[in-house]
Amino acid sequence: MRSFREIKQNYRFTPEDEKRLHDLRPLMEEHVDEVMSTLSLWIMGTKGAAKFFTDESRKRHVFGAQREWFLELFSGNYDNRHYEKLIRIGATHVKQNVDAHYMNRAVNLVKNACIGIVQKIEEDRVEATNKIISIGKVLDISLDVITTSYIEEELRTYSPVYKVKSALIGFSERFSQTTNLILVLALIGLTIGVVWLFIEDVMHIITGDVERGIISALGSMLLLWLMIELMNTEISHLKGGKFHISVFVGVALVTMIRETMIATLKHEKPESIYYLIAAILVIGFVFWIVTKAEEKGK
Repeated sequence: MRSFREIKQNYRFTPEDEKRLHDLRPLMEEHVDEVMSTLSLWIMGTKGAAKFFTDESRKRHVFGAQREWFLELFSGNYDNRHYEKLIRIGATHVKQNVDAHYMNRAVNLVKNACIGIVQKIEEDRVEATNKIISIGKVLDISLDVITTSYIEEELRTYSPVYKVKSALIGFSERFSQTTNLILVLALIGLTIGVVWLFIEDVMHIITGDVERGIISALGSMLLLWLMIELMNTEISHLKGGKFHISVFVGVALVTMIRETMIATLKHEKPESIYYLIAAILVIGFVFWIVTKAEEKGK
């Protein structure tokens, strides 16, 4: 299955779409009963509905889950957690032998209901059109992921080869999530260490070693800033964002700058400082190239 980021890119799902959908949430919360009533009336009129909803508790659970799915369409937050929820919806429908045709029709009903709500409320035709397009995108993405998970779940059920492949992929994903957790914990620990280093540098200023304290504290502040950037990059990556190599090159650059500052303070041999300056120039050039490459890729 394709990554959620790739799917959103294919649908040209932009931050502007996310903002429009988030702004629509109060309106959709106001009309959620109307939309869910339309959907539930259609479902109860379909073939096999009476057989499936054998008890009231199942009916409440299904319609409650549909309500939650609908409102989440207007959350403005479409990360990997949202993606995984859609996959689970598709897998659940396959296990309950719900034909994909019914899912397509249900999404079509929801889309028509939402369009009707926006057209009644929104007076600006251009803005109304933009909102309808954003609604169409998020519903199409939702249907795309759900129906794709239909196919994958059926393959998993009937193909022994796919079962092995799926098990390997599942293990790899769990292993990746575990290593990501270890990485985040390691970054937290290192950030705490840098904070302690900064406190020690500030203590040098308080005890009278002002020159050394200020220069060391500046270096520690640079490291702390980079640790925060590393944390933000990892968080963004876990949410499905791009991985920025420039941050890691920046760590090397700031480290060399800090070493140069400390070496100057300690009055090291000029040759050592020249090597450090040369290293800063080389790493700085690499940082510039990587940053430009990442900007072009946006």
